[in-house]
Amino acid sequence: MTPIDTIAAIATPNGVGGVGILRVSGPLVATVCQSLLGRTLDPRYATYSRFRDPDGVTIDHGLAILFPAPRSFTGEDVLELHAHGGPVVLDLLLAALLRCGARLARPGEFTERAFLNGKLDLAQAEAIADLIESSTVATARSAVRTLEGELSRKIQDLVERLVDMRVEIEAALDFPDEELDLLGADTIGQGLVRLIAETQKLLAGAHQGRLFRDGLVVVIAGPPNAGKSSLMNALTNAETAIVTPIPGTTRDLLRERIQIDGLPVQLIDTAGLRPSDDPIEVVGMERARTQLSAADLVLWVFDGTEQDIDYSRWRQELPTGIAVTWLRNKIDLTGHPPGSYATPFGQEIALSASTGQGLPHLHEHLRGMAGDASDAEGVFLARRRHITALEGALAHLETAREALLNHLAPEMVAEDLRQAQRRFGEITGQVSSEDLLERIFSSFCIGK
Repeated sequence: MTPIDTIAAIATPNGVGGVGILRVSGPLVATVCQSLLGRTLDPRYATYSRFRDPDGVTIDHGLAILFPAPRSFTGEDVLELHAHGGPVVLDLLLAALLRCGARLARPGEFTERAFLNGKLDLAQAEAIADLIESSTVATARSAVRTLEGELSRKIQDLVERLVDMRVEIEAALDFPDEELDLLGADTIGQGLVRLIAETQKLLAGAHQGRLFRDGLVVVIAGPPNAGKSSLMNALTNAETAIVTPIPGTTRDLLRERIQIDGLPVQLIDTAGLRPSDDPIEVVGMERARTQLSAADLVLWVFDGTEQDIDYSRWRQELPTGIAVTWLRNKIDLTGHPPGSYATPFGQEIALSASTGQGLPHLHEHLRGMAGDASDAEGVFLARRRHITALEGALAHLETAREALLNHLAPEMVAEDLRQAQRRFGEITGQVSSEDLLERIFSSFCIGK
C-alpha cells in the first residue's frame, strides 16, 4: 500500500482516566513531531515532551514514542502521544494533529493499513477486534491464538499442498504428449482424501471457535404455561422474566447472556406456541419461530404433569436440522426423578425450574454443547464468514475427488481445486473485495 494521507485518532476509550493515548500514522509523522514537539525523536524510545499546538500554545506534557516504517503496527511511520486522560486535553491534541495535516481515522483504519501493508493477514486483523471484545478468559486466550497466526498457519499449509497438487495436474494438462498420467496416479487421489479430512477437522474447530466468539445461542421454546420463563429465571439466577399462571404471559423475546465454565451462552426466552387470535401474541409467536431458525440449540419445555406427550407434533414446530433437547418440567409435582436420558426423539432432561431439581443435569448438557473451557487450549476464534469459506472449499474439494473417481475431464478437477484455493484465500485475505474489507474494518473501534 502506498499511503497518500496521514491519519490520527484517540486510541483510548471515552471518559476520564490517568492516561490517554493518541495515534498518528502516515507520511506526515515527521512534520507532526516538529510542529507539536519541536524536536525529532529517537525510534522506539519513550521521550518526555511538551505538547504544543501549531500556534505554540502548550496543551499538555507527556510521553511521545516514534515507530518508523516499516517496523510499526501499520507498516508506516507511527507516532503515539501519551497524555493525561481528560477528554478536553485529548480533544485539543487531536485538533492540533488535524491542523498539522492529518485527518481523522475511520473505524479500524489503523488495523486496515496493517493488513494492506502485509503486517497482518485478515484473520489476524479480525482477531484484534475479537480480543478487545472478549467477554471471557477463554475467548480472550482463543483470540490471542488466532492473532498469533494459529488459524492462518493451518490455512496456509492446506493452500501450499493444494497448490502443489494443482501444479501436478496442470502440468499433465499442459504437456499431454509427455505421458504424465498424474490424474490417474494414487498420489492425487490420496492427497485429496487427506485435504478433505483436514478441512473437515478445521471446519469442526471453526464451529467450536465460533461458539467461543459469539456464544451458544439457546432458544427456550414450547407451549404456553410450560415453565419457560421460570427456566429463564433459574438459569440466569435473576427475576429476568415475568412468571404468572396465566398462559401467554411472555409476548416478546427476552435475551440474557450467561457463562458456563467461562464460555458465553445467549439465552432467548420466547412466547408460547399455540393457536391464537390475539394479534400481539401472534406477533410474539412469529418472532419466536424466527429465533428458532437461528438457534444453536432449542430447549423445548413441556409440562411434565400432562399425560399426552406428543413429541412428533412438537418436532414439526421446529426447523429441520435444528438441535433440540426436551425438558420435562414440573417434576416436583409428579415425583418423576431428575436426570438426563436418551429417547427415540432425542435427549430429554427431567427437571423442575421452580425448585431447581435436575438443573445440574441441564448445566452439564449445555457445557457439552458449548464446549469445555478446560479443553480450549487449541481452539482458535472463528467468524461466520470463516465457516462459510471453509464449507465452500470443502465442497469444491469433494467435487474434485468425485470428478477424479468418475474419470471426468481433468480440467474439471483443476477448476474445482482452483476454486477451493480461492475460498481458503478468503479467510486470510489473499482473496478479498473492497466491500468485504469495508464491512470488516468498519466494525472496529476508532483508533484501532
